[in-house]
Amino acid sequence: MITLLGSIFRRACGLCLQIHRAYMLCLLHRACMVIIITHFSLLITHSASAQSLTMVELNCENMFDCKHDSLKQDTEWLPDGPRQWTPARYWRKLNSIGQVILSCQQEGVPDLVALVEVENDSCLFDLTRRSLLRNAGYDYLMTNSPDVRGIDVALLYQPFSFRPICYDCLYVKPLEGMRPTRDILYVQGETVKGDTLHVFVVHAPSRFGGEKATRPNRRVVMERLVETISQLSQGAKVIVAGDFNDYANSPSLLFLEENGLHNITSKAKGSHGAEGTYRYEGRWKSIDHVLVSTALTDFVLQTSVNDAPFLLEEDKKNGGVKPLRTFNGLHYQRGFSDHLPLVVRFNNP
Repeated sequence: MITLLGSIFRRACGLCLQIHRAYMLCLLHRACMVIIITHFSLLITHSASAQSLTMVELNCENMFDCKHDSLKQDTEWLPDGPRQWTPARYWRKLNSIGQVILSCQQEGVPDLVALVEVENDSCLFDLTRRSLLRNAGYDYLMTNSPDVRGIDVALLYQPFSFRPICYDCLYVKPLEGMRPTRDILYVQGETVKGDTLHVFVVHAPSRFGGEKATRPNRRVVMERLVETISQLSQGAKVIVAGDFNDYANSPSLLFLEENGLHNITSKAKGSHGAEGTYRYEGRWKSIDHVLVSTALTDFVLQTSVNDAPFLLEEDKKNGGVKPLRTFNGLHYQRGFSDHLPLVVRFNNP
């Protein structure tokens, strides 16, 4: 009797094991199908958009993690700091930035995204691998600058449409009395058509201390940029994007135009009331810009400011609307950024 029961038990265990194996094979098959379908869809999307290339420029407004870097002045952005920058707020910020980027293109995702005011590699890893952007397929390159707060710039790119060949972080030597600023990110890459594209991401020094007094600080960044571009081959296809902390008619931007670059976003507007990327004291202005070399001017199809309604809030003081930022003073309001993104669509260079 005991022998018979043991035999039945062993057969039952064997049957359960076979059922479990079959179930796991079924799950594996389904997972493989999902992966194949996802990658096939991405290939179709990028194949369909292969005739154009979309670039976004966005100042993320203080995209800090909530961990202290002993070499940087980042205590403002810690859980016990004045902004109470907890992990929950950090992850909400990452998802908010991801939402902004995804909203910049109706079909697929932007090919290139120039990001300003990002703290470190951890932030970019979390943004591209663990936030709303985790399935978008982005890779990234970024600087590691001597900026005292730890602020840097980065470039997200779609490997399907842009393949980096090399990159460099261009150090800007501070003038006397000027504190260290952000490096310029330079990425040389190849487009789907096999052409070489030179992309620069800039975050120029702020106007804190007065526009005129700080003008030389921005000029030295532009001189470093022009020096590097002048060493490229004649007819090189160049894109310069970022936060210049200056307007289109400011000396720093005019200096770039005098040296062969064209500000293609100087008149970019939104479709929901934004007349620039930034609003100060009730007036829309753009301190974010995208400039290109002469070789790319004929490839520009469209420039705009993404002012989707969810990115805006009522300007109760001055009327109209303004960007819905993360903080209003020290009041946390679950916003996105104090800057709106620039969107540029090129006929694939």
